[in-house]
Amino acid sequence: MRAPMALERAPAIAEIAGLLDVEPPEAAETATAGARLLVVGHPAAENAPLSLLLAILGEFHRQNLSYCYWKSGQRVAAVLSGEGDLDLLISRDDQHRAQAILLQLGAKQFPDVAGRDHPAVSSYLGYDEPSGRIVHLHLHFRLVVGEKLLKNWRLPWEAAILTRAALHPTLPIRVLDPASEALLLVTRAAVELSRLDPVALRHWAATKRKFELDRERFATRLDRVTLRNRVGEAFAGDLPDMIVNAVFCGRPLDRQRRLQRRIRRALAAHRTFNAVEARLRSSTRAVLWVVGGLNERVLHAPRPGRRRAPGGGCVAAVIGVDGSGKTSVVSAIQAWLRPEVDIMPVYFGTGDGRPALFLLPLKMMVPLITHLLGTKPRGASHGRISDRAPGLIYSLLMMVWAAAVAAEKRIKLRAAHRGASRGVVVIADRYPQNEDVGYNDGPLLPRLTRAPRWLRRFEAGAYICARRLPPDLVLKLEVTPETAARREPNMDPAVIRQRIEAARGLTFFGIRIVRVDAEQPLVEVIRSVKHEIWRLL
Repeated sequence: MRAPMALERAPAIAEIAGLLDVEPPEAAETATAGARLLVVGHPAAENAPLSLLLAILGEFHRQNLSYCYWKSGQRVAAVLSGEGDLDLLISRDDQHRAQAILLQLGAKQFPDVAGRDHPAVSSYLGYDEPSGRIVHLHLHFRLVVGEKLLKNWRLPWEAAILTRAALHPTLPIRVLDPASEALLLVTRAAVELSRLDPVALRHWAATKRKFELDRERFATRLDRVTLRNRVGEAFAGDLPDMIVNAVFCGRPLDRQRRLQRRIRRALAAHRTFNAVEARLRSSTRAVLWVVGGLNERVLHAPRPGRRRAPGGGCVAAVIGVDGSGKTSVVSAIQAWLRPEVDIMPVYFGTGDGRPALFLLPLKMMVPLITHLLGTKPRGASHGRISDRAPGLIYSLLMMVWAAAVAAEKRIKLRAAHRGASRGVVVIADRYPQNEDVGYNDGPLLPRLTRAPRWLRRFEAGAYICARRLPPDLVLKLEVTPETAARREPNMDPAVIRQRIEAARGLTFFGIRIVRVDAEQPLVEVIRSVKHEIWRLL
């Protein structure tokens, strides 16, 4: 993290620390590497709490909301720095105020597509602009736990948990008291450590290790009497003694089968579904989870698999001449959104992107044909270009290519807008247009002097479709001819200048266009694009 950005966070952290009546973090220290923000409990500024989370927590305290972070206290620092989801238990009396605060500070609710969210849990995403991170917050109005795909168990201890919660000694957040955290740890292990859960099974070793590290921590920091008294408030009979022994015996929690059965039996009255229905629902969601993962990585069908965008999906198109950085920007945006949002990447070009299956054989033949022809006629942009008009062979090949490309664009246009209608965020690399036939992504047949009218009509239909199905946002990357020529040395400089001028004149018939200076460093370009796309969601 750059020093100026880190130092900007110091007033916010100090203000919240003062509000909570805790010791504020150290302001900063000077070192040979430059200034660094030092937050108590963190080795360097990279682990500092995100500004958005600081603002949310600060507002919770200003309005005196009853809340706490109810997952592992060992990982709260990493969560506040954006390395994981922030799970907050909120008093039901304060649930609407908490949601209003999140919306006021720019967070947006993203509902789960498959209904995996429990009715007592709301999921929000927020964009922390200084760090460029998307943060994921879960507001829990009841304590619900269980498998990753089905939270089937309610722990009826919300009031006691919130009453015992206390401020973290070095961070501006309320956390569990150690005894309550140990109680929740053993209880969660009993209902979450299941090999029937495909998500947990996929990360089985890491999941077991996480529970075991927390158990070992409590075994060295808690005394038996304190823990026994706390567990006795939640369970009756000999179960409190069994739970205390589970923490101190040194045996991994996933191997304590008898304890797991006893805890499940004690909580049976608080299940949302009975055993049979729970297993059916979990199995169905597991199938949908697998299919969704396959679609996200391979198929790219226009269907959401996790979370719909609030207010419906959208189509954002990144355009610019070759050498403006489209591919790098699009890849960065996809990597930024994919972990949290259903996205659909669409490539409307004919270069290195993903083509339709029927276009793939033709695309594989292009290098061979280019080698055999030697030079290209007027109108081409790359390679050895002559001054002659397109010949018969080149014209025939261009007709076949133009028809295939037009068919592909039509298919991708319809798929992109179907995805957006279903709540998917579509990130398009390029976008078809017919405002200027000399610019990228325009029709190809105007370059030829002779082409059948029916074929010209067929190609024109794809670009008419693009006009009828415009993107919601166009991000236009602008560079100078010199920069584009340096980045694309095989491209004709005259064509570069022509296309830059053409790009500046594209209006997409009134669609919102944001011009981005692609001369600045890539990180700043990406930051600008993130800002605009987040506004669109």
